[in-house]
Amino acid sequence: MVWWIKSGQVKEQLEIGKRLAKDTSTVTRWLQRYRSGGLYELLSIKKAPGAKRKIHNAAIAALEEELKTGKGFSSYGAIVEWLKFEHELEIEYATVYAWVRYRLGAKLKVPRPQSHKQDEKLVSELKKTRCYSELLRRTSSARKICLLLMSG
Repeated sequence: MVWWIKSGQVKEQLEIGKRLAKDTSTVTRWLQRYRSGGLYELLSIKKAPGAKRKIHNAAIAALEEELKTGKGFSSYGAIVEWLKFEHELEIEYATVYAWVRYRLGAKLKVPRPQSHKQDEKLVSELKKTRCYSELLRRTSSARKICLLLMSG
C-alpha cells in the first residue's frame, strides 16, 4: 500500500481499498497509523490487555496446594464454596471448572459408587489372584470360567 502511494501508482484511498479488498475506513486508519509513527507503527500488532483475573494469584496457589493434598475436593461446586469461604471470592462454576480442569490440569477423582450387595471378602480375594487381570481383558465366557476356578 505504501509502495503504491510512494511510486505514484495510486492516488486515492478508494483505489487502495479495491486493490486490497478492504473498506476505505480501514485504509484511512492504516494511513493515519503510518503518518503518526511510520512503517514501525503501521506494522506493529497491539494486544488488548484483556479482562482482570477473577481469581487472584494467592487463591490460585492455595487451590493448587489443596488439590495436591490427598483429600482434595469432591466436586467443582465444593471448590466454588471453598473459594467463597477461604478467599471471599464469588466465582461462577464454569470459571472454576475451566481453571481447575484446563489451566491447572487437575481432575477431581472420586471413587465410583459400589453396590451394597457386593461381598468385600470375595472382591479382595479376586483382586489378589492372577485371574483378576484376566477378567479385565477377556470375554464374558472367560470371566465365568475364571470365577468357577476361583470358587472351586
